[in-house]
Amino acid sequence: MKIIERKDYLNKLISCKGTSDIKVITGIRRCGKSVLIKQYMGYLENNFKNINLIYIDLQQLDFDQLLDYNKLHDYCIKKHKKSKSNILVIDEVQLCEKFEKAINSLHAKNMFDIYVAGSNAFLMSSDLATLFTGRTMEIEVLPFSFSEYHEYFEKTDIQKEFDDYFEMGGLPGSYEYKDEKRRVDYIREVYRTILERDLFQKYKLRNKKELTLLCDFMLDNISNLSSPHNIADELQKNNSTINEKTVTKYISLLEKSFILYSAFRYDLKGKKYLSSNKKYFVSDHGIRFAVLGTRNLDYGRVYENMVYLELKRRGYEVYIGKLYEKEIDFVAIHESEKYYIQVSDNITDESTFQREVNPLLKIKDAYPKILIAKTNHPIYQYEGIKIINIADWLLNINV
Repeated sequence: MKIIERKDYLNKLISCKGTSDIKVITGIRRCGKSVLIKQYMGYLENNFKNINLIYIDLQQLDFDQLLDYNKLHDYCIKKHKKSKSNILVIDEVQLCEKFEKAINSLHAKNMFDIYVAGSNAFLMSSDLATLFTGRTMEIEVLPFSFSEYHEYFEKTDIQKEFDDYFEMGGLPGSYEYKDEKRRVDYIREVYRTILERDLFQKYKLRNKKELTLLCDFMLDNISNLSSPHNIADELQKNNSTINEKTVTKYISLLEKSFILYSAFRYDLKGKKYLSSNKKYFVSDHGIRFAVLGTRNLDYGRVYENMVYLELKRRGYEVYIGKLYEKEIDFVAIHESEKYYIQVSDNITDESTFQREVNPLLKIKDAYPKILIAKTNHPIYQYEGIKIINIADWLLNINV
């Protein structure tokens, strides 16, 4: 399998080298966490001489004796070298039962620069504060961006490449398969594993059918404004017995396992966050295609999903804007920066174009306003609004 350097994530790891935090690498299964760890270790070995790098992959039989947390702890202590900068990296850490006892003890001794990764069922963002007694630094890894996909395949036809990425998504392990059926089967298997191991088994859920139906519904409604109440109503129309309370619980678990992300609404006039209704996005649009195919396919909503994930990669807080009765797809904020963004499929029709730009034109402040669509044309402006081809925006070309 071809390997590319994931520069943004690598730089995040480099920036927190030597801090006292326990560095925890999280993200959906098969998004490339283990490969990133190896790239980071390669960086350390190539740039620092006085280091003692202790690497443990608990999935390997070589470390089978360390599946006991006491033995894991003792092994690390024995590998410590006083005259060196000791860097401890443990992958698949969840395979050691009560691993947190070993990690917390090692961290308390202040002997190691500690990095851990593993199954998202055991290293969920919301659990880190209670799992580890020391302070943690989370590095969340997303599937391949379009830019990384472009670097991986090195194709020259950007628009054709974008269309391929639109269907394939960003799980790098799927790129090995030249046969389309095998590639889709790979993604489905990742999805099923998340449901089975990260949700059914970990949380001892009883009703697999209801959770699976909810997952399919959420994949089918990415980028739509939704509430647990409305979702329960829709599922009950199809003979489901799920209620609002269960929907709320299951969606929370899907977010914890990095299948789903959500964005709150923000009232631009009242300058307040709205608790009713959110938009939900899948962590990789390739999962949506693998599970549902082209059923009820809405290109614009998948484009929204892609833009949302890219904004997260670039470090923005992302909200859904509300201005009177109009909706702004995204309000993206990072420190002093703010962008208002609309996303559409085809804006060649004048009525569609006006529908997309009118909400942006009603915003009276001076922050940049952008319409992202599949224009297949260079960037241009309309009444101060930048109109950008989605493939170019994702690649950050001339934008």
